[in-house]
Amino acid sequence: MPFEKTEKAEKELRSDRIVGRNAVHEALKAEREIDSVWVARGERGGTLPMLLALCRDRGIPIKEVDIRKMDATAAHHQGIIAFAACKAYATIDELFQNAAAHGAPPFFILCDELEDPHNLGAILRTAEAAGAHGVIIPKRRAVGLTDTVYKASAGAVEYVPVARVTNLTDTVKELKKRGVWVYGLDMDGEIWCKADLAGAVCVVVGSEGRGIGRLLREQCDQILSLPMSGSINSLNASVACGIVLYEVARQRAGIAAKN
Repeated sequence: MPFEKTEKAEKELRSDRIVGRNAVHEALKAEREIDSVWVARGERGGTLPMLLALCRDRGIPIKEVDIRKMDATAAHHQGIIAFAACKAYATIDELFQNAAAHGAPPFFILCDELEDPHNLGAILRTAEAAGAHGVIIPKRRAVGLTDTVYKASAGAVEYVPVARVTNLTDTVKELKKRGVWVYGLDMDGEIWCKADLAGAVCVVVGSEGRGIGRLLREQCDQILSLPMSGSINSLNASVACGIVLYEVARQRAGIAAKN
């Protein structure tokens, strides 16, 4: 059934901006899930150094932004704007618990530094439809659960837990220790439909520009590729991911491929 957002839900999505020094300080003290913080370029007076130190302690990405952009984003910002996640992040353990609750082998997607919120939203939407148990994203150099991601996911954010981790390579090592087979989507790999995807799997999707990072690729158990017959040598990250997720779903459902 399509997810329909009410007017109230739309207003709540727009409330992801936390504006001003006192408001940001209270959000940090309350341990609110914060994706990133904007600080006015060159501004370091008053309580800003303390607030930025708190952000660094929590590993929250900080971006210096031109004051004109901040003025256009929110009034009375006092040189700082925090962006809260539209939903609380899960832990890796909670992703495994979700799989166990469904009585199925774990089925995860790991996104390597995706920056486009529409791509992440589309992946979440497909993940929910294909029966995935969770999505893993990095804390840095990647989009988080913003309101744009929420909208692009058509509400799938409400049903697919998303874990946010400090180190993707270490996370993959943990998944492998817990019996998950890790497949990376990249060039020069095995044809995607020849892989056995019926067990515990994690599909790794690379960033829009550079694909999967070298260290992460080296940790993958197998690289899968999609054949390209046209002049373009790559697919959009969310499209490529969707093709493979539905191959996982097909194999898990026991639907035979037609020769």
